[in-house]
Parts: sequence; structure tokens; C-alpha cells
Amino acid sequence: MTHVSPPLAPRDERAFPPAHACELSIVVPVFRMGNAARRLIERLRAALPDGDWEVLFVDDNSPDGTADAVKTLQPVYGERLHLTVRQGKGGRGSAVLEGFRFALSRDYEYVFEMDADFSHKPEEIPLFLEKIKDTDMVIGSRYLPGSEIHEWGIKRTIFSRWANRFARGVLKIPISDYTNGFRCYRRSAIESLDMQAIDAKGYVVLSEVAYQLFLKGKRIAEVPTIFVNRRRGISNLSKKEILEAFHSVLRIRRAYGKAKGVLA
Repeated sequence: MTHVSPPLAPRDERAFPPAHACELSIVVPVFRMGNAARRLIERLRAALPDGDWEVLFVDDNSPDGTADAVKTLQPVYGERLHLTVRQGKGGRGSAVLEGFRFALSRDYEYVFEMDADFSHKPEEIPLFLEKIKDTDMVIGSRYLPGSEIHEWGIKRTIFSRWANRFARGVLKIPISDYTNGFRCYRRSAIESLDMQAIDAKGYVVLSEVAYQLFLKGKRIAEVPTIFVNRRRGISNLSKKEILEAFHSVLRIRRAYGKAKGVLA
């Protein structure tokens, strides 16, 4: 696993604060995202014009040159832009955990995770940063009043709602959206995670992280979000994948329930 550090380059110190003073690390898993990095950074700068933030792209060795596209931006954005290239496709969940470890190796106060395909709107980040002042983790929920979901068919909508209801029924965390990877964490919340114990893959990692924090007594809040689907729909999900998602939630409950003594 290789972290590609940004090259030294002239930069505007007022626009790009030094790393040790940076408040927010934005972790973005990428795979076959091409030149989306440039558009994402432009929108982040527009959404956080006075913000003290840096972004880490975690690329699973994309065959389309995603890492090379990010590297071309590093002389421009300097210490604001970081890249980790992993060998093989480890999936979104492990990519975010890699980002968490990177953030903990530096002096960030908050850690954000979001997707690179604009399913998540950078313009909503200030809402998260306001909410995180009074809690330990903030989730962008697609199921709060004021939230919207675009470009989902009826099958995908039904599956997502039932998956979230099932997760809440099993894990008992008082949140409405277990499966949206648009989140902000306090550094102390990330530090409290036992990342070695996280065994889930893909998006189920989201539920496992939330469950660990819930069992540790961390405060979890939600804010409304506008979600625009950019991925495959339910018709392309196999029955095996759907069953695995439900089985993983049960596994999380059993594993942590026994460890924490919350099961009868």
C-alpha cells in the first residue's frame, strides 16, 4: 500500500493552510472515477471557501487512470490534496478505514466521508459541520423531513427502506439511515473505534462503525440530505448480495452483542 505525498509546489498560504493546523479531513474512496476529482475539489472549494480542510482520495488501483488524474492536480492544490493507491479492489468500507488511519496520523479535528460520484452534495457539508459541534457523528439521512432521493426506481427505494428498518430493528441505533456514506465524525469518535475488529465489507461497514460508536455511548445525529443516485439499481443486485447485507447486520449484532453483554 503506497501513500503518494503531494509534491512541493508554490502555493497561496492563505488559501491552503498548513497541514498541522487543518481542521477537516475529507475521505473520498474512488474507483474508476477518471477526472471527477477535479470537479469535486472545485465544488468543495466553492462550498468551503474559508474552510480549513484537506481531501484524501483512496484509490483501489483503478485501471482507468484515476490515480494519475489526481496526481496531475497535486502541484496545483499542494498540501490540500492527498492520494493513497491500494493494490487490488478492497471496497469502499476498507477504503474509508484507510482514510481514518491517515486522518489519525495527522492533526485533524473532524473527519468526513463522502462518495466521489456526486451522490453526495459538497454544498451540504457546512450543515454537517454546524451539527457536529454538539455531537460525535453526523449522518446525512435520506429519510428525514426535507430530504430528497433522485434517480431511484421503486425497487431500489423499497429495498433501501426495508434494509434500514431491518438494521434499526436489529441494532437499535436511533437513526433512520444506516447505509448512506455521507458522514462527519469527531476525531475522538474515530479514535475510539476498534478498526481491527471491523469484519464487514462494502457498505455494511457503515452499520458496523455506527454500532461500535453507539455501544461506546457516542452521540449520533442526522441531518437532511439530497441524494442523487449514480450507481447501479436494485435490478443489478444479486439475491446473494441482498441476503449478505441482511446476514451481515445479524452478524454485527451477535459479535458485538456478546462482547458487550447486550444480548440475553
